[in-house]
Amino acid sequence: MEHLKIASDNYVAFTFFIGTMAMMAASVFFFFELNNTSPKWRTSVLVSGLITFIAAVHYYYMRGYNLETGDSPTFFRYVDWILTVPLMCVEFYLITKKAGAKIGLLWKLIFASIVMLVTGYFGETVYRDASVMWGIISGAAYFYIAYLVWFGEVAHLAQTAGTQVAKATRVLAWFVLVGWAIYPLGYILGTPGGLFGMQLVADPAAAAHSMDIVYNIADAINKIGFGLVIYSLSRSED
Repeated sequence: MEHLKIASDNYVAFTFFIGTMAMMAASVFFFFELNNTSPKWRTSVLVSGLITFIAAVHYYYMRGYNLETGDSPTFFRYVDWILTVPLMCVEFYLITKKAGAKIGLLWKLIFASIVMLVTGYFGETVYRDASVMWGIISGAAYFYIAYLVWFGEVAHLAQTAGTQVAKATRVLAWFVLVGWAIYPLGYILGTPGGLFGMQLVADPAAAAHSMDIVYNIADAINKIGFGLVIYSLSRSED
């Protein structure tokens, strides 16, 4: 029963709690603003609310799991990512759709995000002895998404969609390049041989708890930040 209380020094559970509250608040905000949103951006704002709502529910369960077991809720985190990350990729399609984005682009982004996450999960939990191989595959999928939004189809469509869409897409691209970079770092620190066969930390369990805190903060910034960029775009005159 002692695990059911958040100790004053249990920063992992505390950040799970803060993450839950922050993303639930963001969801309420996005959902309540739907009626005040232009119809052409309403779906995008709705998806932003779904992303933070799904994350809030998962964070509530991850907090409970961490308090009851003291372990890192890796499985539940990947369940959250497998639902929310593809939705974040969908946002790129939605905001460039009026500039001619095809359904093929949507499936490219979704497929690449699923490959990135499934192979990451395999390397981090199922086939840990082959974590380098699975990490390379996951990293390749991540860089493919980054390429699409920085230099590929998404970037080209954004330039023809108008100034505001181009600005929003560039900000979202920075989230992908910088904000999402924390996840490969956590993978490297949390798996044996995570970087060229080297064990980078002496205590993987302690590293996992540290990365949980970083993940929780990064998740809140990335998911809420993504939504706020979309919300700001929905208020533009473009």
